[in-house]
Amino acid sequence: MGRLSRAENGVLGGVCAGISKNFGWRSPRNLRLLWAVLSVVTVGAFAIFYILLWMLLPIPSKKESYAERMNRRLGRN
Repeated sequence: MGRLSRAENGVLGGVCAGISKNFGWRSPRNLRLLWAVLSVVTVGAFAIFYILLWMLLPIPSKKESYAERMNRRLGRN
């Protein structure tokens, strides 16, 4: 398990996809379904928690090498 973050290819904010990826689950579909059911059962508490995670969890950034960064700054591709 690594650092918890959102996924770039998520459906709505990437929270469930990021959690699934962090725990090594293949598909976030079941987590999304569970999250939706819990949001209804808890009268929106899980929906509010989802929004908070959406705001607080970082999107993983791509690490670029020094050479790539300098090429980008100099306009070379």
